[in-house]
Amino acid sequence: MSENTQSPRKPRVAVVFGGRSSEHAISVVTAGAVLRAIDRTKYDVLPIGITTDGRWALTADAPERMAIADRSLPSVADLTESEKGGVVLSVDPANREVVHTEPGAVPKALGEVDVVFPVLHGPYGEDGTLQGLLELSGVPYVGAGVLASAVGQDKEYMKRVFTSFGLPVGPYEVVRPREWDQNPAAARKRIVEFAATHGWPLFVKPARGGSSMGITKVDDLSGLDEAIEEARRHDPKILVESLLRGREIECGVLEFEDGPRASVPAEIPPVTDHDFYDFEAKYIDSASGIVPAPIGDEATAEVQRLAVAAYEAVSCEGLVRADFFLTDEGEFVINEINTMPGFTPISMYPRMWQESGVSYPELVDRLIQAALTRSTGLR
Repeated sequence: MSENTQSPRKPRVAVVFGGRSSEHAISVVTAGAVLRAIDRTKYDVLPIGITTDGRWALTADAPERMAIADRSLPSVADLTESEKGGVVLSVDPANREVVHTEPGAVPKALGEVDVVFPVLHGPYGEDGTLQGLLELSGVPYVGAGVLASAVGQDKEYMKRVFTSFGLPVGPYEVVRPREWDQNPAAARKRIVEFAATHGWPLFVKPARGGSSMGITKVDDLSGLDEAIEEARRHDPKILVESLLRGREIECGVLEFEDGPRASVPAEIPPVTDHDFYDFEAKYIDSASGIVPAPIGDEATAEVQRLAVAAYEAVSCEGLVRADFFLTDEGEFVINEINTMPGFTPISMYPRMWQESGVSYPELVDRLIQAALTRSTGLR
């Protein structure tokens, strides 16, 4: 008598992308690259897009429609299968089923999700908010937890954590929303005093932004207010940093079975058509980094050590891209980390790991496997 056996189902990966932040389009591009790389013989995939107004939508599994084309940025709205339907993830840890709802229709069960790959950048996704929802839902997810995601998003507290662990950071000032709203003259005076100590130019940036959006290089006092307002379009809290003269070096960190390891570093060369490595240089004009960075064995070992130390200081999980300046004096200063760095075809994080012997598909697989073996909750 033959025995009827049923093969186990493949793990189901929900790739969540888009979101409400100003980095919406880059998240869509990243999702396209991740969807293209996931091994469909090994995993079932469910693409879920979050629109700019926060609606969770079922989207087409169409990576070819998620790329930057003719300098035009993609959006979740272009990929949704319904203009009104929504996707709901249960917050009951005993129920990982995803449901699709349409007005006036019976909710449709889409099956259980085993792991979420959140490729959101910026607030409402990379900052611990989505991670908190997934913790409540009991669904494992790729990348940093709630605290590490929040610290990794807020450049002020990131720098405070680095300093407490003895990691080198550059000079900075923070202008909080109430200060600028109630007493801009005092805030301006403090920044001018900062410039008197550290010199012009200054960089004014959103404290909780990314993808180089909202950043302005300010050469003197005349451009300060305009730069502050530009940063505040992205975040009411802003960061002011002095110019660090030196080379821009990046290093990737990836979780392996025996702990985090660092990739070969990359160098971001000076861009000729841009004032600095801004959004257009990164994503539109495809500025190319040098991988591996030509900095010598000793400096390579040091930046790899610092990258892993930064990963550990913030209690990261899964992955991190750490960005540094190698000053003219030969010292490394950590600028920031990204707990969910870009995975676009030209992004530095996958390029550094490719050069380190981890292919793009293997990189994606390692991140999913690490998430599947990690529980939610306190750990």
